[in-house]
Amino acid sequence: MKEIHEECGVLGIYGAEQASRLAFLGLQSLQHRGQQGCGIAATGDDGSIRLHKGAGLVKDVFSGADLERLQGRICIGHVRYPTTNVGGMENLQPFCISSKAGRFALAHNGNIVNVDSIRAHLETLGHLFHSTSDSELFGHLIGMEHVSNGWVANIISAARRLDGAFCTVIMADGVLYACRDKYGFHPLSLGKLGEGYVVASETCALNALGAEFIRDVEPGELVAIGPGGVESYRHSQFVGRRMCAMEYIYFARPDSDIEGCGVHIFRKRTGKLLYEEHPVPADIVTCVPESSQSAAIGYAEAGRIPLEMGLIKNMYVARTFIQPAQSMREIGVKMKLSPVRSVVRGKSVAVIDDSIVRGTTSRQIVQMLRDAGAREVHMLIASPKYAWPCFYGIDTGSKEQLIGSSHTTEEICKFIGADSLHYLSEKALFAASGRESLCTACFSGKYPTELYDHE
Repeated sequence: MKEIHEECGVLGIYGAEQASRLAFLGLQSLQHRGQQGCGIAATGDDGSIRLHKGAGLVKDVFSGADLERLQGRICIGHVRYPTTNVGGMENLQPFCISSKAGRFALAHNGNIVNVDSIRAHLETLGHLFHSTSDSELFGHLIGMEHVSNGWVANIISAARRLDGAFCTVIMADGVLYACRDKYGFHPLSLGKLGEGYVVASETCALNALGAEFIRDVEPGELVAIGPGGVESYRHSQFVGRRMCAMEYIYFARPDSDIEGCGVHIFRKRTGKLLYEEHPVPADIVTCVPESSQSAAIGYAEAGRIPLEMGLIKNMYVARTFIQPAQSMREIGVKMKLSPVRSVVRGKSVAVIDDSIVRGTTSRQIVQMLRDAGAREVHMLIASPKYAWPCFYGIDTGSKEQLIGSSHTTEEICKFIGADSLHYLSEKALFAASGRESLCTACFSGKYPTELYDHE
């Protein structure tokens, strides 16, 4: 249904009995970050690395027998949604890589913006790539370093050659490594799990496993978890702290905390600030399920307007049904959302959503509500206008596909057929997060990095 697609999710477990079974549960908590495929790699007592991955949801890819084969106290896992790269099974992670430095496994979330130039250089050196994934490129950079340097030095050397977004977990020689880019585009959290440790893209995975949150992996940091505990290294002295605003707005689960800020609390604040900036004469408030539910609560509370279930989401319609073709997207919206006629009939409805990308979904939602008898439909977006493509791990297509890049708010309002359309200001977005810096490139066009070939 959504026109913004999730990124990926990574997970690493060290020093836990039945680590692969815990990873299975943890990856299910990260399932919202990717539904195309998933995988787990585990290190056995003999030092060997075993891997199982496949297309589909976590619960469908792994059987009890698969998890039994993934013996060991260390493992890494991944859930994938394709971003700038497409492809099939060859792009599923983790990757197991044999190199002169040794055999290791790697999984990664984010997009590396200078990937094309590095890939071209490595190909001139004779490197062969089996996928189009940025993760495999990272693996090649690690594996080409000298054996004598050690894994920490090799990972740091590789990370320093990359620009863009990456949260990476690596398993090598009985040690779990977690590495985050210097800008801190996406979250990566560290927790204590009994006598062991867990790292994950979101704290909701830590909570599901009963792990105690320790801290976030810092931007520009490499964490090594081994027999001696947790050791910290820097691959960059620059600390950007440019967390992707869409992590707060849309991607992360409401029960996650991102760098000290609860996602539900943030979204609820955006709703309250949205009402302060744009109060509308509504009889009821409803949301587009489910990422905008918290913002709708905030808007309704601030305006003392009844919050109603005006739209119902059919949770049993698989995401894979929604195809790229516009006609299929439109059918998909009707399959996944239904208006509650008895609630909206004759009412002026304030509809809260987190974003408008192409505008076609919003247009259908407005029409659904009108067909169900709504007297007025006011669209309120709990984020600024989405007008620029992302190059750091979000699939939003090109600028030409983003209605906000070429249309005014009034023109978008007319296109979607709403009585009014309002966006949250960037000032309010920062106020809701309590932060001084975020990556808001998709709203402002101000990218924190060079864009290299993407320009």
